[in-house]
Amino acid sequence: MKAIVARAAGGPEVLALADVPAPVPGPGEVLIDVVAAGINRADVQQRRGFYPPPAGASDVMGLEVSGRIAGFGPNVTRPFSIGDKVVALLAGGGYAQQVAVPAGQVLRLPSGVDVVTAASLPEVAATVYSNLFMTAQLQPGETVLVHGGTGGIGVMAVQLAKAAGGRVIATAGSDEKVAMLTSYLGADAAINYRTRDFAEAVQEITGGQGANVILDVVGAKYLAQNVASLALYGRLVVIGLQGGATAELNLGALLAKRAAVIGTTLRARPTEEKSTIMDGVRDHVWPLIAAGTVKTIVDKTFPLAQAAAAHEYFDSGSHVGKVLLTL
Repeated sequence: MKAIVARAAGGPEVLALADVPAPVPGPGEVLIDVVAAGINRADVQQRRGFYPPPAGASDVMGLEVSGRIAGFGPNVTRPFSIGDKVVALLAGGGYAQQVAVPAGQVLRLPSGVDVVTAASLPEVAATVYSNLFMTAQLQPGETVLVHGGTGGIGVMAVQLAKAAGGRVIATAGSDEKVAMLTSYLGADAAINYRTRDFAEAVQEITGGQGANVILDVVGAKYLAQNVASLALYGRLVVIGLQGGATAELNLGALLAKRAAVIGTTLRARPTEEKSTIMDGVRDHVWPLIAAGTVKTIVDKTFPLAQAAAAHEYFDSGSHVGKVLLTL
């Protein structure tokens, strides 16, 4: 089958279309004919050589796909049929014509979403649902600070936090993106991090109370400002390291706020945990998408063979929402 491979670690130019062995579904797995695959920051880190796949996962990039079920391995107990339109959360292998994935990580499409657009959903929905609600235990009325508010994860986080009754503040890198966050996505306030110290802005917006929950994709670069932005008993959930992995933590400031810093990843979690998360997405996120409360935002699509161009565009940071590869 055709798949995108990285010929070396490096920039988008290392990606190329190649022939690779087709996957064979194992026990409890389904085989999916891929229609579209989402591009995520983890794919970029893997391309650069900084984020290898977990043991046993495909070396092919791609953590989420949409498509149609093409076959089954033994002992699949979930009620799927050949031809069902589905999305899947993957540990790898999405930039390809087919992928095999545990059935518990597969969901039928939410109502009203076409099969290409649906590829924008599984990774971001699972990431945001698991971190805001399962890990941070976000409660109605709490203030949430979302970094990278117009990226794939940010777009989902802003909308899910609002739907749960949260007060949402988001950061973005341009005035145009800031305006979109408040006018279209429903954020209560937005901050251009290029022109303002976001910690000072959060304190100003909240009247000195701070944010109860912070969802952070940046990491080390933002650690001090994030701690300064927290409310009493606040929870900082770090899910990405775009700004580095090592920073100095002022434990005194953390103790004074009785706050918590939590680090999580999704990709390497056991299948059982991912299945539980996807069940929660189906029960709590899909109805919001079907009702139009949460919007799906696809910025641009590229044919699979143009994966290098798609990564170049993704790396530019100009996108709002998701960038997809289509087959």
